[in-house]
Amino acid sequence: MTDATGSNTFPFDYAKAYSRNIGWVTQAEQAKLRGARVAIAGLGGVGGAHLLTLSRLGISQFHISDFDDFDVHNLNRQVGAFMPNMGQPKLDTLARMAKDINPEIDLRLFPKGVQPDNVDEFLKDVDVYVDGLDFFALPARRMVFAKCREKGIPALTAGPLGMGTAFLYFSPTGMSFEDYFQVEGKTRDDQYANFIAGLSPAMLARDYLVAPEAVNFQEKRGPSTIMACDLCAGVMGTSVLKVLLGRGTIKAAPWGLQFDAYHLKLKQTWRPFGNANPLQKLLVKFIRPMLRGEKIA
Repeated sequence: MTDATGSNTFPFDYAKAYSRNIGWVTQAEQAKLRGARVAIAGLGGVGGAHLLTLSRLGISQFHISDFDDFDVHNLNRQVGAFMPNMGQPKLDTLARMAKDINPEIDLRLFPKGVQPDNVDEFLKDVDVYVDGLDFFALPARRMVFAKCREKGIPALTAGPLGMGTAFLYFSPTGMSFEDYFQVEGKTRDDQYANFIAGLSPAMLARDYLVAPEAVNFQEKRGPSTIMACDLCAGVMGTSVLKVLLGRGTIKAAPWGLQFDAYHLKLKQTWRPFGNANPLQKLLVKFIRPMLRGEKIA
C-alpha cells in the first residue's frame, strides 16, 4: 500500500508479522523474544545475517557495532552488500534493513566498533551476546568474551568455514573463552593457529580448500562463502532462541558443533581443557604451516 508520493503506508502489526513463528514457539515465548536484548559485534558476513535472522525471529532490541564500509569484495557473502550500498557504512545499512523488517525495533548503534571505552555500554542490559567479529579481530573478541563472562552474559559464536559452520557456546558459568582457546602470551600467528584449532577441531573443510594461497594471514584475508554465512545464521538463530527461552539442550564449551554441507557431515566435538588438550596441541602444530602459506595435507 502506497500513498500519492509512492511511500509505503502499509501498517506494521507485530503479532501478525511474527504469527508464522507461533507453533514452533508459543505466544508467551514470542513475547519473551520480543522483549529480549541482543548485542552483535561486527556486521559483515555472519554478523549482518545474524541481525536480520534474529529480527525475523521477532527479537526487537539490539546493540550493534561496526566501523567498516561495504566494498565490492563483500558482494559474494554479506547480506547488506548490494552495489548501491558500496562505500556506505555497514552499521547504517544493516540498521536500515532491520528496521525494514520491524519498524518498531530498538537499535543502539556503536559506530566505532567495540572498544575498551565503550564495551560496558555495549553490553549494558544485554541478555545474549552474538559474535560477528572478523576472524582477525582476535583482541576485540577476547575483550568482549571476557566482559560477557564478567557480566554473566551467555556468549555465542558461529564461524563460517568452507561451506559449513563451526559453533561454540560459552556459558557464564562454564569454561571461559581464554581457558578454551589458550591464546594468552602467544605470538600473533600462534594465536590465530589456536583460534582455528579451537573453532574447528574436526577440520571438516580442509580437504576441499583447492586454492590454499587464497588464505593469507599476513594480509588478513581468507575465502568465505554465502552458504557458510547462511548456515551460521541458522545455527545461531536457533541457539539464541534456546538460550533465551531455556528450551532444549545447548552444550557449552569445551563442547563444539560443526556442520559441513559440502561433505554432509555433522560433528560434535569435546575437547576437555580446550587447546591444552593433547589432541588440540597436535592440531595447532598441524595448522601452523598454513599460516606461512604452505599447503596442509
